Amino acid sequence: YAPLSSAIGLLAIESICATLRAMKNLSQHLATLAITAWVGGLWVIGYLAVPVLFYTQPDRELAGELAGEMFIKLGYLGIVCGMYLLIQHAGMYGRAVLRQRLFWVVAVMLLLTLVLQFCIQPVMVDLKEQALPLDVMHSEMAGRFKMLHGVSSVIYLMESLLGAFLVIKTQRA
Repeated sequence: YAPLSSAIGLLAIESICATLRAMKNLSQHLATLAITAWVGGLWVIGYLAVPVLFYTQPDRELAGELAGEMFIKLGYLGIVCGMYLLIQHAGMYGRAVLRQRLFWVVAVMLLLTLVLQFCIQPVMVDLKEQALPLDVMHSEMAGRFKMLHGVSSVIYLMESLLGAFLVIKTQRA
């Protein structure tokens, strides 16, 4: 029985070591998932789901409401993912994190997300409410709404391009 118990003990130790090796990479695996969720969400919602929604939904006001909700939910996902990535990078690099290009890419993406989420989108929602009972696009608020929509589209494009850079550069790392 001694050789069998020794073999079982060695297998248990090897299993624990394999688990610890996997745990060592856990923060990196979570970072990869965070990048995938955030950047993938940007691309899928902004460049697939919303255009399809406006193409197939005859009620443009409803399509706009649904698109807005998707962007709000995506914004919160981006905040969670961005914060995790910044913390994970800081944990990996310590003070040297400020010299890491990808840290700054994530920081700018997060800043853009925060501007969209807490500066631009609330004003757009407020303009829609002020326009009631009319659709905002058929009200005196239309000009300001269109301007904010254009600004938010440019910011979203910048965030999407930074996300593409982040995906490409983290795959090389």
